[in-house]
Order: sequence, then C-alpha cells, then structure tokens
Amino acid sequence: MKHQIKTLTLAIALLSAGGISAQDDDGPRTPTPRLPDGSVDLGGNGVWDLPYITNFAQRMVDRNYEAGERPPFLPWAQSMWEYNRSNLVKYDPEGFCLPPGGPRSMGTPYPAEIIQNRDRIIIIFEGGGHVWREIHMDGREHPPQDELNPTYFGHSIGRWEGDTLVVDTIGYNEKTWIDFNGHPKTGQLHTVEYISRPYKEVLHYEAVIDDPGAYNDTWRVAWDINWNDGQELQDYVCQENNKFLLDLHDDYGEPFFEKTEGL
Repeated sequence: MKHQIKTLTLAIALLSAGGISAQDDDGPRTPTPRLPDGSVDLGGNGVWDLPYITNFAQRMVDRNYEAGERPPFLPWAQSMWEYNRSNLVKYDPEGFCLPPGGPRSMGTPYPAEIIQNRDRIIIIFEGGGHVWREIHMDGREHPPQDELNPTYFGHSIGRWEGDTLVVDTIGYNEKTWIDFNGHPKTGQLHTVEYISRPYKEVLHYEAVIDDPGAYNDTWRVAWDINWNDGQELQDYVCQENNKFLLDLHDDYGEPFFEKTEGL
C-alpha cells in the first residue's frame, strides 16, 4: 500500500539518507513557462515530484555537513534531536498522520500541485493527509504576533524578486518537526523560502530556517524538485489503515495507545 508512515525497519533504512537526486544534468531543458503577465508559471498540466529529504542538515548550503558541521543547536534542541535519533524517530508527528507543516512539506515524498491566482498561490499536497498551503500575494503584511493563530503551515506572504518567488512565513505551531531526522522547531520559527523555475522540468527550492527558540543562528537548505508532465494528484489518506500506530510502544515497552474494548 502506498503509505508514508514509517515502520522501524523503514526508519533504520532511511535515517541516514539525505533524499533523492534531482533531474539528471543531461535531462531536457525546456524554457521556463510564463503566465500572460510575464511572471513565471510555477504550475501547469502536471505535478511536482517532491523528493524525500529525510535529513535537512545534509542539504545545508551554508554549512558543511560532510565535515561534521550541524545545524546551530541550542543545548535543549540538540538533546531532543539526539533523543529522537536514539529511538529511531518513532514519535515523529508525521507518523501519527499529522501534517508535515513547513518547510518539511517540500521534502515529503508525494506529489504537489501549484495553482497561481492573481492574489494568492496555493500548493496542494497529495501526502500528509490531503493538506494545502496558501501564500498571500496581495501585498498584505503579517498579522501582529498577538493576533496570529499558530498553524502547521503558518501565515505566508509572498512577493516576486525577478523570477524568484520569495515567501516569508511566521505563525507556525509546535506540533511538527523540521524533518524526519528529528530536528525540532518551536513557535518562534520564521522561514524565508526562495522558489524558482530555471526551466520547465525543475523547481529550485531554498529555505532559510530562523528559529531562535531552538537554534542560535539561521541555517539554509536547498534542493531541486522534478516536474512530472501530465500527472494528476491521487486520492491518498494517511489515516487509512495506519498499522504503524498499532505496534507503537513507549520508552517503557508499553503500548502507546490503549485498545478500545470490543475491537
């Protein structure tokens, strides 16, 4: 069954993986599609095949992961990350069918469709429980902090800088992780994403992660996403037949959930 939920076997296999490769260098290079007003068309008749970026730290562009550099953890965040690693990330919120949130949604391996309107951009994700994201493009500002309603994807406002879509997001809740690898985040998370389409077949994605509640500095990640021409999103519901939860045990070896009588 097509399913994103991780069993322990899958966790062992993927814990150190960094994701899948973007389109080969010798792939097609069709000119960037554009809308009638000349702006880059980020969508079209097809979907974006989001890669599985299990460990965002391996995709840092401002630090050398291979040389041993890691995200700039605060002590508690590093301890939490180490704990998540020690138990094979079995408490991953996405494993409970909660939405991936941002920016993890762009590294969760199910297709996504981008729909552009005059005053907003919508990203629809096949995975993560049929969720979507709204980016306001009408020039508005973020609401005051005391008026924000923290959500999985936060409050996003976008603008074009040349052919690059720049998306500023605040107002995240604390119910998700940065990635499958267990990097934590807090409600102070602020992301700035840079999305471009250098040619039809590839979307380039970068994100600056700024979370003073968990990290003592910003860190930046990037990867490419391949276009699948003509494909449509499929009907996938994470909550359906989630057997991972039935076998989940806590740190003391007890079932994480109590079974309901009669079932």
